[in-house]
Amino acid sequence: MQKKKKITERADRNRKIVAAIAIVFFIAVIGIITALAAQKIESISSDPEFFRNWISSFGFFGKFIFIGLAAIQVILAVIPGGPVQIAAGYAFGIVEGSILCTIGIQLGSAIAFLLARYLGTKVIYLFFPKEKIESIKFLQSSKRLDLIVFVCFLIPGAPKDLLTYFCGITHIPFTRFILLTSLARIPSIVFSVLSGNALVERNYITAIVIISVLVVLSGIGVLVYKNMMNNEAARQKSSDKHDEKDKL
Repeated sequence: MQKKKKITERADRNRKIVAAIAIVFFIAVIGIITALAAQKIESISSDPEFFRNWISSFGFFGKFIFIGLAAIQVILAVIPGGPVQIAAGYAFGIVEGSILCTIGIQLGSAIAFLLARYLGTKVIYLFFPKEKIESIKFLQSSKRLDLIVFVCFLIPGAPKDLLTYFCGITHIPFTRFILLTSLARIPSIVFSVLSGNALVERNYITAIVIISVLVVLSGIGVLVYKNMMNNEAARQKSSDKHDEKDKL
């Protein structure tokens, strides 16, 4: 019995060491990538024409570079996704830009999800304050998680990067998460890409209208998200109390 306990303790210690090394390695890689990509990501907003020419200079491989930048934007979490999506339309047009943007964002989402799933909450705390994480912890036991994930990724303004990482520590399967979020993200990605394409065609009125609509929808989305989360938290609290009564 004592021997088994020692083996278990050693295994737990080894897992913690591996997790710590993985997190340090992850931080180092992200730091290097950020340093290399920061100038290019910043140029998306400050000088879109420069960004377009820079991407074009790589020819066919520019598509893969853009996919990488879109993925980094999700993994780093602190970088807003809007400029990247607008840049997709500016650099590649509506159809190709929407496809490349979706691939990059979902690749980043998959990496973030799996990092959280295999390394735990330590990774999430690297990017988000404790109070934000604590405020959605009830989702771990929610019976309507699939619906909540789909709606949150459908509406603009919801904290998608936080939810991406957090979903990694819930019971939702990886493939289902990717499918739901891929479908839900399509409308906002297409709208953003459309505005970028309107800019490159110098159709400024259309671009302003689309961006204005997105801003308004984001404001509404924030309110919808907060209301939905409050209602779901209350529902989950009521359900937990009911389960406790049943046990008694």
